[in-house]
Amino acid sequence: MIQFQCDYTEGAHPSILKKLEKTNFEQTAGYGNDSYCESARNKIKKACGCEEADVHFLVGGTQANFTVISSALRSYQGVIAAQTGHINVHETGAVEATGHKVLALPSGDGKITAEQVRKFYELHWSDADHEHMVQPGMVYISHPTENGTLYSRKELQALKNTCTGLGLFLFLDGARMGYGLMSEASDVSLEDIAELTDVFYIGGTKVGALFGEAVVITNPTLRKDFRYLIKQHGGMLAKGRLLGIQFDTLFEDGLYFEIAKHADDLAMKLKAAFLKKGYKLRYDSYTNQQFPIMPVEHIEKLKEKYSFAFWEAVDKEYSAVRFCTSWATKEEAVEELIRDIEAL
Repeated sequence: MIQFQCDYTEGAHPSILKKLEKTNFEQTAGYGNDSYCESARNKIKKACGCEEADVHFLVGGTQANFTVISSALRSYQGVIAAQTGHINVHETGAVEATGHKVLALPSGDGKITAEQVRKFYELHWSDADHEHMVQPGMVYISHPTENGTLYSRKELQALKNTCTGLGLFLFLDGARMGYGLMSEASDVSLEDIAELTDVFYIGGTKVGALFGEAVVITNPTLRKDFRYLIKQHGGMLAKGRLLGIQFDTLFEDGLYFEIAKHADDLAMKLKAAFLKKGYKLRYDSYTNQQFPIMPVEHIEKLKEKYSFAFWEAVDKEYSAVRFCTSWATKEEAVEELIRDIEAL
């Protein structure tokens, strides 16, 4: 079975494994207070163009999301997100379990707009009973979105301006950030993200690491006591150097961006093949996730040889599915899939 199910089916980039093996018997301090974590922090801050940022390493994306969100909000506040947002549909109510409601907005492509945020905020405060309702305190977005779509710099700037004007924090989930930054359709850089958000994280789990995410806090208001919250929420790794070594390696000589571009390039080959075959696309994604709408009989045929994700039924004859490439996807696997698509 050839896997296109998701972008974390493989282990880690060989350079990371070599570094982990080489440093295996070194003795270091725990909980991220080691030289490898410090080196990784410095490299990330330099890549972000934000030397004053705080950088913290957490064990996974869910822990990063609910730790960041719960750290920023008062007990009566919630977080605005697209109805398709990861925190709303794929984290088993982790945010709600911290006592904070996800305030979901309708979205056709996975994104939300500054205008939507403003209208939702104004609707809350114009209600005479607003003090009986969950108050919006933060906006959550992801780049890329769950649907593989991207925010432009203009859209991010508008969201930042609106959030700043309304007193809301802007948080960007970067679980697949590398694939977004390296997309041929993106005009957003890592420096832009650091400038236009209050807090974000750089995904490692889906982009070359065994596990782990790097939370970058640019707003000084959110920095105080953040390590207490990482520990309390189960996001702190005792052998923290394992996270530091991974991110230190990923941010050495642009490796993170190089391997992300590999995945995007292969995904664009798949996209071209789907379009050439005459399939419509559920979302116009220029990242490593592709969503063709295919006849059910074609889906069943490909399932004999390939693993990929069902997304949604379109009608009785057609369904949308998702094919994911990753940093580790082999070009020959994509070429084989393309040949099988052409033969359908």
